[in-house]
Amino acid sequence: MATVADSPSNGTWVIALTFFVAMILAVMPMPEFAPVVLGYLRPEWVVLVLIYWIIALPQRVGIAVAWSSGLFVDVLLGSLLGQHAVAYVVVAYVASSLYQRLRMFSVWQQSMIVFATIGLNQLINFWIESIAGLTDWNIWYLLTSVMSAFLWPWIFLMLRYLRRRFHVS
Repeated sequence: MATVADSPSNGTWVIALTFFVAMILAVMPMPEFAPVVLGYLRPEWVVLVLIYWIIALPQRVGIAVAWSSGLFVDVLLGSLLGQHAVAYVVVAYVASSLYQRLRMFSVWQQSMIVFATIGLNQLINFWIESIAGLTDWNIWYLLTSVMSAFLWPWIFLMLRYLRRRFHVS
């Protein structure tokens, strides 16, 4: 007999909640006293969550989730509509095409792939902003990928715990 825990919609609220928390972290303001350069150390929370769920559940989280979460981030950050959506779709494509390999890597090896993937995300965002004339190149721009790769093991372990705890499948 099938139970509620076995239903196909099991865990959708957990996935949605993790994206919601990531979006809150993405728009949280830095303290007034913090130097501007410290803002470059803010990790790409939404992309980290997106990569995790694509690796863990590629049949449930993919290009459509990447596109819609990217549009939400565009609205939240007030950026060009579709800017983050395009970057997230590229990240989702890379992650979904590598997910079987990524599952076999250790968490620290995965963080190197996360570094490259989030670096690609940052470069796509920079490219779109530079075409629109909104930004100039700054070497600090890629520090986000370093910080995201550094935090990946902890994000991975926390999201894996949530997935197992709430039987998300």
